[in-house]
Amino acid sequence: MSKPRTALITGAASGIGAEIAQALFHEGCHVVIADRNEPGYLVDLLAEHQRTQFIPTDLSQQAACQSLVEQTLSEFGSIDILVNNAGFQHVAPLEEFPESTWENMLQVMLTAPFLLTRYVFPGMKQQGWGRIINMGSIHSQVASLNKAGYIAAKHGLVGLTKSTALEGGPFQITANVICPAYVRTPLVEQQIAAQARTLGISTEEVESQVFLKASATGKMIEPAEVAAMVLYLCSDQAKSITGACWTIDGGWTAQ
Repeated sequence: MSKPRTALITGAASGIGAEIAQALFHEGCHVVIADRNEPGYLVDLLAEHQRTQFIPTDLSQQAACQSLVEQTLSEFGSIDILVNNAGFQHVAPLEEFPESTWENMLQVMLTAPFLLTRYVFPGMKQQGWGRIINMGSIHSQVASLNKAGYIAAKHGLVGLTKSTALEGGPFQITANVICPAYVRTPLVEQQIAAQARTLGISTEEVESQVFLKASATGKMIEPAEVAAMVLYLCSDQAKSITGACWTIDGGWTAQ
């Protein structure tokens, strides 16, 4: 990157978000980590450097989204990069899917990205540069059983990204969505362990026979792979890439 930028990353206390936060930090960015949870192993990073800040945030609340942007602007003066990464999963058949869970999933994974994009847009337009990256999923493109809330939110995120790209284009603001399959994060590891207990098989068998059944490579995606894509999309080399879905799925959708 040609000059230091300020990056706001949601859901960055662990997993993919934490990897993205570290990658952008090492590129020289000021980094704001927004999450409901404490940032775990990023605590040392936060304690040692003035270029980072953790802001506890409940993205299900509109006021919290607005406050997050205001606090970031107050601390660093601008928001150049927005990574809407926060999300969670709930698995249940459609007729048993809790209505409150549906509403919360859409709020956190679709409405919050819209709100944060809306709040950072004026500053990005004024400075004539911006990068908005929405963390979609392979479920932004295909569906799986019993995941109606997650799939609806992630499909909607693609539409939001495309609309943002069209409106941001004249101001050199790009918007893209990254769509990974299963990434090796603490959350996914917990899901694998739970499946192993339920099915009575080993975690290795769950990984290969259940989670990676549709993968051509047969390998889990590492968080660093997703972070590397974020770095590229934030670079000046990617200034003409916008409104696109970047699939990292080990060949899942090639069949």
